[in-house]
Amino acid sequence: MAKVLDPLARNADDEALAVAERPAADTKGSINLRIEAATRRLIDDAAAILGKSRTEFMIESARRQAIDVLLDQRLFALESERFDEFVRLLDNPPAPGPKLRSLLRRVPAWQK
Repeated sequence: MAKVLDPLARNADDEALAVAERPAADTKGSINLRIEAATRRLIDDAAAILGKSRTEFMIESARRQAIDVLLDQRLFALESERFDEFVRLLDNPPAPGPKLRSLLRRVPAWQK
């Protein structure tokens, strides 16, 4: 069975608390977009095939893409053995080598 690691959450309770503290989704806002006519027709055609309005189609598509992006940046799954090894390595990092020491001595580009 694979374990899922969210590096931003300390544990499941922290994750649930973070979700619970988000502002209520009762209020609605608007997003105005300028798009080329061909793109608008493409979106309208796809929405029509699914029996949805342009707004429904765009919201569902954008929401799905946003979730994918966020999950891709936050979550990854490992088999139990690999997860245990990963956690062990995090808890016991190797000593800094010469390349890391050299990197840490460099002046960052934004400070030059």
